[in-house]
Amino acid sequence: MDHLELDDLKALLRECAGVEEGVDLDGDVLDVPFLALGYDSLALLQTTGRIERDYDVMLDEEGLDEAETPRDYLALVNRALSARTAV
Repeated sequence: MDHLELDDLKALLRECAGVEEGVDLDGDVLDVPFLALGYDSLALLQTTGRIERDYDVMLDEEGLDEAETPRDYLALVNRALSARTAV
């Protein structure tokens, strides 16, 4: 895979960390902070580990710390995936 879509990320978040009651991941969540969606740093760490393992890619730790929304996180992941396929 050379691109991760929002639906892919939502599925991974659900699998790795579940869904907090009262949170609708099916809505427009692209720019909603992860904390507002019920995902803390541990949830993102689990999701990141899964992405790195499944897609054979290493994600930038500093960039991960700055990725506060699904849009930010997807941009980071997709840059890494693009760099991997360009090599």
